Amino acid sequence: MKRYDLMMKGGFVAMVMAAVPGAGQAAEGRTYYGFQAEQFEYRLGDENEKRLVWDADAFWGTDELKLRWQGEGERDLDADINEGFENRLVLQTPISDFFDAKAGIRLDTPTGTDRWYGTVGIMGLAPQWIEVDADLFVSETGDGSARLDLEYEGLITNRVILTPSIELNAAFSEDREIEVGTGISSAEIGLRLSYDLIDRSVAPYIGVSYERKFGDTADFAKEDGEDFEATYIVTGLRLMF
Repeated sequence: MKRYDLMMKGGFVAMVMAAVPGAGQAAEGRTYYGFQAEQFEYRLGDENEKRLVWDADAFWGTDELKLRWQGEGERDLDADINEGFENRLVLQTPISDFFDAKAGIRLDTPTGTDRWYGTVGIMGLAPQWIEVDADLFVSETGDGSARLDLEYEGLITNRVILTPSIELNAAFSEDREIEVGTGISSAEIGLRLSYDLIDRSVAPYIGVSYERKFGDTADFAKEDGEDFEATYIVTGLRLMF
């Protein structure tokens, strides 16, 4: 769940429009727009592998209906190739005070086979202020999968924030073309310490990220001579406009 959506819930709209640069509001019709790069980071692995990773999104719309683009990817700087490149375009509407439903399409364009998906999901704020983003996907070949993202912002001071996060991916059937096995296929756990420089618009951070593949997905990686787990030191910027 992106921070500007969370802060727009309920009676916080006016406060956010005044406080957050770029979370624009048209004077008529209460139309909002915004952009956020949740992650834009350099990763250095435990075997000295180097990665550039990004996770960003932008939206335009009203309290009742938004059009949202979500994009994330990973580039192997050693091999100079994209290991993952995902774009989603969804419509989003509130279903409760703290959760929105979304539906749309997803396109993966990694090195190799491109893949289209239909997607539905929810995003919002769970008890204890845990940010939740959960999605179901069905590919053009009929294979189903799911993803769950959880994140929590722990304020050490008003500017220093410690953010643990976890992402889980699961597949309902084997898809050898993209080397994903049935069941929980992968997980990523992260911990990032950030410092807000300009009203939460710019926040440099450092941290650590651990990735692991499971089951047949891990076996596929081993057959290709790839690692099925890795730990990275990360440094990057969080941006919101």
